Formats: sequence, C-alpha cells, structure tokens
Amino acid sequence: MAVIGYYRVSDDDQDEALQIDALNEAGCEKIYGDHGTSGAIVQRKGLDEVLADLKPDDTFVVWKFDRLGRSTIHLLLLLDDFRSKNIDFVSITQGINTDTPEGRIFYGQLALFAEYERELIRQRTKAGMAAARQRGKHLGRPRKLSDDDICTVVAMKAQGGITHAEIAEWFGISPRTLSRTLNQYTSDQKRIFSNDNSSRT
Repeated sequence: MAVIGYYRVSDDDQDEALQIDALNEAGCEKIYGDHGTSGAIVQRKGLDEVLADLKPDDTFVVWKFDRLGRSTIHLLLLLDDFRSKNIDFVSITQGINTDTPEGRIFYGQLALFAEYERELIRQRTKAGMAAARQRGKHLGRPRKLSDDDICTVVAMKAQGGITHAEIAEWFGISPRTLSRTLNQYTSDQKRIFSNDNSSRT
C-alpha cells in the first residue's frame, strides 16, 4: 500500500521543485519524474517506470492532471486501468481523489467529455459503413472488433497521444490483430470511395 508520486516538466528551463515539494507533502514514499519532456511524447521513461511499479492498493499522486496524460483519451485509459487494479489516483491541484465520491463524479464527467469527442468521429465513420451496406457492398471478412469498436479506435487515433499497443490492450486483442483490422477497414473505405466516384462519372 505505497503512495507513489510522479512529476513532469516540459523543458530544461523549468524547475520541478514545486511539484516534488507538493508530492512530498502528500506523503509520497517514492517519486518518479520526467524532466525536459513534453506531455505529448508517447514514451516517457519516468512514467513508464512508475506505471510498472504500481500495485493494487497503492496510491498514485500527481501535482496536476496535465502532468500525466498524453491526451484526454490516454488519461482515461490510465484512470480506468488504475480503478480496475484498485489503485487510488490523486491530483493535488484539482483536489481529485478517485477513491472519494467526488473523485468518481469527476471521473464520470471526464469520460463523458471524451466520449463526446469520439462520438463525432464515430458518426461520420458509421455513416460511411451504413451507406456501403445499403449499396450492397461487402466490407471484408469478419473482424474481431465490431463496427462500434472500430469507430472508437479511429477516434482514439484521431485524438492522438496514445500508442497502438495501448489501444490493442484496451480492446483485449493483440497489436497485430488491431493492425490487420485497421488495414482491412482502410482498404474497405478506399474501395467504397473509389466505387462512389466511379458511379458519379
């Protein structure tokens, strides 16, 4: 039941002392960090190390939300992973603790916001699939992901800041299967687009 902290500063001119002091005051027994690293960078050594160190019943502490997630989607994936492993999450500046009723409410609000962003892309993608089926076009062999899942994957990739392997883990499939599914989807969409253009000429 360790309390573990993480800090990040985005360039070499910034002083991480403020974040480290806050993490120490929050009772962190271990502190990991990334110095001179942008939040958008997919691989962060300190973050990867702390995620590997966290165990069930631990508490993970950051100074601020934007020190952690590479994107809204990435932040949601991390929070969901923490909750599934019974790891508490604390954001000092925002006063968020996912083990409290208030923290769970905030998590739900964050999830709704991200879902809205994904839904905009889902709607466009599903419209293309539906139009293809109405014209009797076959969209490749059966896939391990549903149409809704594929739309969510497209939304995640459009959002950015999340790795291919992380998306695959989210859906419980291998990165290779995800690549094959996306390649098939892309091929289907190109074929639909090509057939549509041919029918209009």
